[in-house]
Amino acid sequence: MPPVKHLYIGGYGPGIVTPGGELTRLTSSSFLAAHPTLPVLYAVGELAQGWLSAFSTEAAALAPLDERPSMGDSPCHVAVDPEGALLAVANYGDGTVSLHHLDSRGAFEGRPIVLRHEGSGPHPERQQGPHAHQTVFHDGLLYVSDLGTDQIRRYTPEGEVLEPLRLTPGTGPRHMVFSGSRLYVVGELDGIVTLIDGEKTAGTLASRAEGVNQPSHLDLDGDFLYVANRGPNTITVLRAEDLTTVAEVPSGGEWPRHFAIDGDRLYVANQHSGVVTEFALKDGVPEPTGEVLEVDSPSCVLPA
Repeated sequence: MPPVKHLYIGGYGPGIVTPGGELTRLTSSSFLAAHPTLPVLYAVGELAQGWLSAFSTEAAALAPLDERPSMGDSPCHVAVDPEGALLAVANYGDGTVSLHHLDSRGAFEGRPIVLRHEGSGPHPERQQGPHAHQTVFHDGLLYVSDLGTDQIRRYTPEGEVLEPLRLTPGTGPRHMVFSGSRLYVVGELDGIVTLIDGEKTAGTLASRAEGVNQPSHLDLDGDFLYVANRGPNTITVLRAEDLTTVAEVPSGGEWPRHFAIDGDRLYVANQHSGVVTEFALKDGVPEPTGEVLEVDSPSCVLPA
């Protein structure tokens, strides 16, 4: 089957699949992010000595632009601020976050700001130390979900440490998304989606299926919140307003690590089955289109 033409797909296989279907050879490019205004793509190399790469996307194939260390162990997420001036990397292995200034080309500029962290949680294996999992820029601040310490860490763009948001012990916060003042967080360890709005909080199970669930990613689209569930291998649709369940559908493969919404389409990276599956969104509910792209161990989907 011909490849989907408008996705970049990162993973634990040999490289990044480009929109033209070509494969650029990289190592463990587990997460990708696009510059908001420039034709530049960023990728993290999830290694013990983590790596950060920048590519020009002006041509059909990716052209190397710049690279540097991620300043930590096993980087798993990268994000660029809305102005395109600052890039943040979450290093899962040691919990370190690094901030990198970007020049007018989208290349790295100056020395990085390194934000180290300490702490632990009650889980005997997964929370022995900090594990930064995602970085999100919102309203002039940087938010970092720390699975190991049950915190949403907060920083200014200059790296000043602010008071963190503290979650229920054992939550294991993985990914989060903002909608105005509302913050939605999914816990990898407790399997719960939590809504935080000022002093108010609410929560619901990410999946109603039996068995262990390790949710991976969540995102908002209109009135709906979507959550990927590893274990049940499903995508759950919740109403963003009150977290009531709208639907829960099979993800089209095993271990849905990440997904992306592009217009009326939803693409799911099913890591263990090596496929990216396409869904049409009908009244907010994903329906399989039958389009499947085979990719070795996909872990991130990014619309081009």
